[in-house]
Amino acid sequence: MQTPLTLGKFSFGMGDRFAHQAAAQLRACQLAAQHGVDVVPVWNKSNREHTFIGSEPQSVFGAAQAAVHRLGWRAPWHVDADHIRLETVDRFVACSDFFTIDVADSIAKPAPAADLAAFVERHPELVGTVRIEGVAQPFELTRSELERISGKYMLAVQDAGRIYRHVAAAKGEGKFIAEVSMDETDAPQTPPELLVILALIADEKIKAQTIAPKFTGRFNKGVDYVGDLAQFELEFNEDLAVIAHAVSRYGLPANLKLSVHSGSDKFSLYPIIRRALRRTGAGVHVKTAGTTWLEEVIGLSEAGGEGLALVQEMYGYALAHVDELCAPYASVIDIDRTQLPSAEVVAGWSGSRMANAVRHIPGHPEFNANIRQLLHVSFKLAAQKGGVYLDLLGRNEAIVAKNVTENLFDRHLKPLLIDLD
Repeated sequence: MQTPLTLGKFSFGMGDRFAHQAAAQLRACQLAAQHGVDVVPVWNKSNREHTFIGSEPQSVFGAAQAAVHRLGWRAPWHVDADHIRLETVDRFVACSDFFTIDVADSIAKPAPAADLAAFVERHPELVGTVRIEGVAQPFELTRSELERISGKYMLAVQDAGRIYRHVAAAKGEGKFIAEVSMDETDAPQTPPELLVILALIADEKIKAQTIAPKFTGRFNKGVDYVGDLAQFELEFNEDLAVIAHAVSRYGLPANLKLSVHSGSDKFSLYPIIRRALRRTGAGVHVKTAGTTWLEEVIGLSEAGGEGLALVQEMYGYALAHVDELCAPYASVIDIDRTQLPSAEVVAGWSGSRMANAVRHIPGHPEFNANIRQLLHVSFKLAAQKGGVYLDLLGRNEAIVAKNVTENLFDRHLKPLLIDLD
């Protein structure tokens, strides 16, 4: 019997919008390995991003496979069908072995009353005082509260079950990694809610290896966390304890771990997550939310000449079409438009000035989080340039790759995972 495909303890979901930076990303994982930490690369690209760019899922697999061969990588690696639903999953099945099942849209939609009643009857242990090792205060859940929580999330988990079984029918049970994602919604899931969600997942027989809840605070794309750090630390640690409890109590996969979506650049959270991982021995999956595209922008800016000119041109267009470009990402960006310089001002910047405005180094006098966020959601402008943009990436591979590797290793992997012992 074939051993089920299992996700490693530490994994990073890495976006590569234009399928040119897989080797540079993988190089960061090699550097982590040299420091004694195994990081599993998971290349991810959503159906929405493929639609914006006009690419196919197979291109992600092809780029990843080429990077693995080029660098002689012998450790595990995966390709993620990111944020799929039943109506979009089929185009990913052949070339993906990791499926982020996004059911946020089904949260709070009514589930069959009989199913809800059966769940509550099946789980008397969730009513009353629920003690979780590692959680200071027991959860107190009344029957009505359990009914409310299960009613809010049951249809979403049932949808996840339908998608999971659809993929299993096509690929075979145990031949793919499943993540259940509920992060793209308005309200965070509390630790007691996560416990109920995990019981629902177990009842649905979804062998989830990662769970992506929505945490308290703002997880905007490509910039730091905005929120109460103490509250996040309490919540994150309680979530880890809830997962360990649910694995033991409900027979979920032993390697089930938290997934932090839009986890890139959450510099203020990295010490919190690091402490929690050191204390508990838990793993984590972090998605880097497409920041590789921004490193391409930074590298082309530093290259000067045509590369810088194209970046400045794209910024000018993005500024003129800010509503259109930001609309699909409204829930995960916060741009102060008064802090966006005019296209004319930016056109006069040097390559280093442009790069410094985009590169996320908190406290740098030239960093501008508003420019960074606007360019983050403007990647389809590069796609519209077609071969012109890709040719520039090819001609400036060294400087772009240097930025990609340094960003992933120095600003993400190192503060999160290196020297955990």
